[in-house]
Amino acid sequence: MELVPDTLQLDPAVLELGQLFVDAGYELSLVGGPVRDLFLARTSPDMDFTTNATPDQILAVARDWADANWDVGRAFGTIGFRKKRRNQPALMIEITTYRAEAYDPDSRKPVVAFGDNLEADLERRDFRVNAMALRLPSLDLVDPYGGAADLAAGILRTPASPEMSFSDDPLRMMRAARFASQLGLAVHPDVAAAMTAMAERITIISAERVRDELVKLICGAHPRAGIDLLVCTGLAAIVLPEVPALKLETDEHHRHKDVYQHSLTVLEQAAALETGPDGPVPGPDFVLRFAALMHDVGKPATRRFELGGAVSFRHHEAVGAKLTAKRMRTLRFDNDTIKAVSRLVELHMRFFGYGDSGWTDSAVRRYVTDAGPVLERLHRLTRSDVTTRNQRKADRLSFAYDDLEERIEALAAQEELDAIRPDLDGAAIMELLGIKPGPVVGRAYKHLLELRMENGPMAPAEARDSLLAWWTGQPESGAASTNRVEEQA
Repeated sequence: MELVPDTLQLDPAVLELGQLFVDAGYELSLVGGPVRDLFLARTSPDMDFTTNATPDQILAVARDWADANWDVGRAFGTIGFRKKRRNQPALMIEITTYRAEAYDPDSRKPVVAFGDNLEADLERRDFRVNAMALRLPSLDLVDPYGGAADLAAGILRTPASPEMSFSDDPLRMMRAARFASQLGLAVHPDVAAAMTAMAERITIISAERVRDELVKLICGAHPRAGIDLLVCTGLAAIVLPEVPALKLETDEHHRHKDVYQHSLTVLEQAAALETGPDGPVPGPDFVLRFAALMHDVGKPATRRFELGGAVSFRHHEAVGAKLTAKRMRTLRFDNDTIKAVSRLVELHMRFFGYGDSGWTDSAVRRYVTDAGPVLERLHRLTRSDVTTRNQRKADRLSFAYDDLEERIEALAAQEELDAIRPDLDGAAIMELLGIKPGPVVGRAYKHLLELRMENGPMAPAEARDSLLAWWTGQPESGAASTNRVEEQA
């Protein structure tokens, strides 16, 4: 694999910037992921540069060239710039002084020492495929550790020893799994061995940094490979223990499928059902994928061997939803994401049995209402949860879910099903019953919603009569309320 300068899709502003540094007597190189992505014909989201100039010198060279700059990373040798471009988004770049970086073994934060040459800087990078640089503006490739060869071979190795690399920054172990997912790279046996031996060091990394790597892994092209690497090296036992726990003790009678491998398959199948950017679930969708991975995490705690040889996992979906939410809170996910993922886990079993017993319109309404904004994801999760090799059974479930989706569409056309509300709102309830805001209004609202679910839309007079009938049986309805009811009549 060779880099041919004529094929490089570098913005002219990048070459212009490189010339500015050379003219000022400094070096400047594009480094890391952007160079790797040139080999892969990928558009890199980052524009990272390295130089022998100090932060003050970087500012002196590029301040007038850029439209804006920021120095929040000055302590780490990094200065950021924004360069406007005609008819294109602004170019966002970061320039960092060569580093000779080390980590305190007991600290989450790097101890930074500036270096004076590019090759030494590259040795401190996480992996060889990211330890390549492109000198500017000459476009000379600097690859002292064979990153291009590793990329061609599909292997992931570290420039220095993996033990040194992971000691410097334990998060790199998570990154190895992320690159296995994103780029389809296989980790070298030495890297896997170091990850296994040093897995416990991940505990010094903040939950937020671990979370961000996990999200990137789950959203990669090969998430199964990334998750499996975390499990095999023991990292998952620390950062996501519910997943390796799916490797249940051997059931010598094979009365249920391998829950761990099943979950990885559901993850792959769910990702395959994501849509394009204009569809209802644009991929990669972390919420759908993570729910697919976690949907059965309640099974280890609920597995029971019944009389007669059967095995059951009663209420594993409810247990799994709680475990999922707890883990996501530990990883510092935001509340909306936690709610969406745990709701999918809670509802993933709701559909099964539909094809045998059929559902009333009321049951269909409840399914849609309970799913709320995650309905489209629930459709995909439910379909992905079919991993049986029995084609007849798989076809039956698929046809049944086709039927359910058709019924949802038909009812939605009639009732605006995705926004079901009671036929009277809170203000109307209080006026009709002569009550003030409080818990009673909520109970009345819930009663009307139940009627709406069971019977579909009601005429205003019918809704009022139903509410008044309910009210006569409530302990809060007294003489004053009775008079009010008579006046309304």
